Amino acid sequence: MIKFSDLNLAPKVLKAVEETGYETPTPIQAGAIPPALEGRDVLGIAQTGTGKTAGFVLPMISMLARGRARARMPRSLVLCPTRELAAQVAENFDTYAKHVKLTKALLIGGVSFREQDKLIDKGVDVLIATPGRLLDHFERGKLLLTGVQIMVVDEADRMLDMGFIPDIERIFSLTPFTRQTLFFSATMAPEIERITNTFLSNPARIEVARQATTGENIKQCVVMFKASRRDREASEKRKLLRALIDGEGDKCTNAIVFCNRKVDVDIVAKSLKKYGYDAAPIHGDLDQSQRTRTLDGFREGSLRFLIASDVAARGLDVPAVTHIFNFDVPGHAEDYVHRIGRTGRAGRDGKAMMICIPRDERNLSDIERLVEKEIPRMDNPLQSGSTPETSDKVEEKPKTTSRRRSSKSTEAKPDNKPEVTQDNKPEVTQDNKPETQASTKPRNDRSRRGSDRGQDRGGKKVVGLGDHMPGFIALSFEDRR
Repeated sequence: MIKFSDLNLAPKVLKAVEETGYETPTPIQAGAIPPALEGRDVLGIAQTGTGKTAGFVLPMISMLARGRARARMPRSLVLCPTRELAAQVAENFDTYAKHVKLTKALLIGGVSFREQDKLIDKGVDVLIATPGRLLDHFERGKLLLTGVQIMVVDEADRMLDMGFIPDIERIFSLTPFTRQTLFFSATMAPEIERITNTFLSNPARIEVARQATTGENIKQCVVMFKASRRDREASEKRKLLRALIDGEGDKCTNAIVFCNRKVDVDIVAKSLKKYGYDAAPIHGDLDQSQRTRTLDGFREGSLRFLIASDVAARGLDVPAVTHIFNFDVPGHAEDYVHRIGRTGRAGRDGKAMMICIPRDERNLSDIERLVEKEIPRMDNPLQSGSTPETSDKVEEKPKTTSRRRSSKSTEAKPDNKPEVTQDNKPEVTQDNKPETQASTKPRNDRSRRGSDRGQDRGGKKVVGLGDHMPGFIALSFEDRR
């Protein structure tokens, strides 16, 4: 079995790794570190949660241990799709570089430009950034990328989903042609394949799992849900989510609930808090300080439920997540792989549950086609409770109809006759025909109209209606009777 001591890492880097308690590298680490130390380009493909971050941080620190950074000219560059992932890479760098004198700067949105400019002006060995903020500094003339020796693109497929590919291509053009490129992704879309063919030179391809696979240690299931009414769909869906959480009981120590839209993230978080669940939202519209506090609380265990948009779906390393709840079926099939990859990390068991409404069934089919297996269906825990409500509504109509028929027949029957029902309704003859049947006679029977139109239902003369009244008005009164 390969150990970290067999990978030719720098002694000080190896010491830091041993202090963290790791001895055996993951497959992606064992495959990527040796060619990276040789100076080759690396294309790493592995499902999320397999340790890709350490797969490029460790060789970077080993290679940068010798040398000195110059002002505004970083020696290496790490590009990440989200602020949270960039911050996580920075934490990994601090952990493994504590015995090496290397400097770093974190360039992400939501943080003051002035503080970031101070770090860049001093000169940094490692620059960790999101594409947008990096280009902002470059366009302001505060940053030069001509000194980059190692460039890392992490979660490249997420970059594609977020529309960063044009920015990535521009950043590549600003770095030296002689740079070493380490390119990591969980899936390889055609556009990603095109970029690797363009900017990587004879890369060592390390693929430790079939593309777009899900961990075998993650139990998956989906609930097919249809609301009783369209306007109740959102509230009933939230009720179902609470039932799924309650059904897991103590096994659900903490969980991430994923929603497709930011507005739904806020609504679901408020709903869970209203019903006594310890939950907080995280999405791109929140302040960076609030996002950081929420994520730290979830990692430390003081927060049980993290309600998130896909900003938290990629790369976040929270090892002890026991459950993933997909409140919405993701619009992109690849996002499902990354969402459920937040659980079952580092060899642990995990569980992923998803709610699918009728209009999301096509997206569910796309996911099953991508992962090449059918996601098991589970029973709706609310189904037994909703069935009686439906049956009660169905029974209301016959009861109302029966009362209506009974009142009509009571008016028509003599006092000494039994109540007329649907079963014992007497045969209608000329002798016992109800008065209401008079309207079925021909409309030109003036004698019948004349005798009826001056009387109400009680047989009393209607005051104010004379023989001179036109016949069509009398007809309208007969209809109302």
